[in-house]
Amino acid sequence: MEAVLDLYEEPYDEKRPVICFDERPCQLVGHTREPLAMAEGRPVAREDHEYERRGMAHLFVAFEPLRGWRSVEVHQRRRSGEFALAVARLAEEVYPQAEKIRLVVDNLNIHTPASLYEAFEAERARELSRRIEFVYTPVHGSWLNMVEVELSVLVRQCLRRRIPGADVLLREAQAWCEERNRAGASVDWRFTTADARTKLRKLYPSIEL
Repeated sequence: MEAVLDLYEEPYDEKRPVICFDERPCQLVGHTREPLAMAEGRPVAREDHEYERRGMAHLFVAFEPLRGWRSVEVHQRRRSGEFALAVARLAEEVYPQAEKIRLVVDNLNIHTPASLYEAFEAERARELSRRIEFVYTPVHGSWLNMVEVELSVLVRQCLRRRIPGADVLLREAQAWCEERNRAGASVDWRFTTADARTKLRKLYPSIEL
């Protein structure tokens, strides 16, 4: 926990960016009947309570809090291959000049360098793993990952409605990302290591002599 919190207190360093990363499943749901749009005498749109399940998709979100920047990808599945592709895009396309990318992730089993070796040839996987420093949140402590806040905002502002397909999900999420990036929106993170030692002191071992 302290390793993550200390990382958040470091000043901005473009050569060693701190990126918070996580995935979120999204159920795809379509209408069985076309909704009724707003009209005179009908101030809100109406939709039938019946719906059609159209499978699942997964949002992959990367968030750099100090720069107020985020990106989103949509994949049909959440496996080591999809994670490796997302990491490779960050390292090779978004941050090609970075010496080290500090990647804050939870303890999901695909969030390891092994995913890179499963997806790519050994030479490329080794080069990527040299540049990625995995910083793990504690077990049951994924709330320490700032991207969780961004995912909450994304759901609240964009996804609380029926999304019929992965193409629509990607279009809507990317439009949301672009607007947030233009505004330079970020997270006002105030929980520090000092706060943790006070508010979560029961988690710290004590030695009685």
